[in-house]
Amino acid sequence: MGLDYKKAGVDLEAGYRAVELMTDYVKGTERPEVLGGIGGFSGAFLASAFKNMEEPVLLSGTDGVGTKLKLAFLLDKHDTVGIDAVAMCVNDVACAGGEPLFFLDYIACGKVYPEKMAAIVKGIADGCKQAGCALIGGETAEHPGLMPKIEYDVAGFCVGVAEKKDLITGENIKSGDTLIGIASNGVHSNGFSMVRKIFKMKKEYLEKYNEDLGTTLGEALLKPTIIYVQALRSIKEAGVTIKGCSHITGGGFFENIPRMLPEGIRALIKKDSYEVPPIFRLMQKKGEVEEQQMYNTFNMGLGMVLAVDPQDADKTIAAIKAAGEKAFVVGSCISGKKGVDLC
Repeated sequence: MGLDYKKAGVDLEAGYRAVELMTDYVKGTERPEVLGGIGGFSGAFLASAFKNMEEPVLLSGTDGVGTKLKLAFLLDKHDTVGIDAVAMCVNDVACAGGEPLFFLDYIACGKVYPEKMAAIVKGIADGCKQAGCALIGGETAEHPGLMPKIEYDVAGFCVGVAEKKDLITGENIKSGDTLIGIASNGVHSNGFSMVRKIFKMKKEYLEKYNEDLGTTLGEALLKPTIIYVQALRSIKEAGVTIKGCSHITGGGFFENIPRMLPEGIRALIKKDSYEVPPIFRLMQKKGEVEEQQMYNTFNMGLGMVLAVDPQDADKTIAAIKAAGEKAFVVGSCISGKKGVDLC
């Protein structure tokens, strides 16, 4: 017999089986604007979602899960990293004042194991449901010879929409504005190259119960990134204008908070204004990491930081809590060179 695609390393039948297993998860994310089903060459989404807006602005975000995937490989747990992929994109769109509409994913793998691929897509669908957006397409690419058989990479992108007048730009932030932090649930999906240097990446070590964490280290590190779409929607519905919003991802406080600030405004963050989750204290101690470096790499317990008018602070926190998240007044804006001070 001659050479065929399967002998070359690509198993088309496994790919078809993976799509079959994914279908119900994808259907569970549908919105009324979705046209067609899974399997087309493109995803179709009716513009009726924003036809009544005065000046609709489309917003987009793209990202991946990063080296957090190494833990998923080690622990053979693949049903949450898809949530991370969605969260990293939809949080960026929501951060600009947008309502996520639809999401597409891209999974590259050394070999298609249908159940594993379906588990990843289940996580992606779960994330889309949390964000209220539709999963309208994706690609699973088998890369024999390029990636090890058991490994994969997950990325995606989201498109959202906002009224131009409702965009969160940070341009109106002024000295005296209050900074509100929305709690994270741990490391989220950034800084894992450092995490993997601090802790032994051995299955038995990651599966060992840790008293300080109240769970195993692996479970604490694999917790999926919180999706903040509903919290930000709740603030808007409460009638509060969010002046600025930073999604605290790679680069921690020092890179991300200044991204929302106008020139001449500095953020002053009080470190004792909230409780830093135990996972960060454990990493700092075990890795002997300087405090400045911790805040420059990780979210340190705050997944988002918002700037609001001081008179809206209580209403903002109440709206965030109503959406099921924790929030704190963490600081204020002051006059000065754009940047961040911790005190």
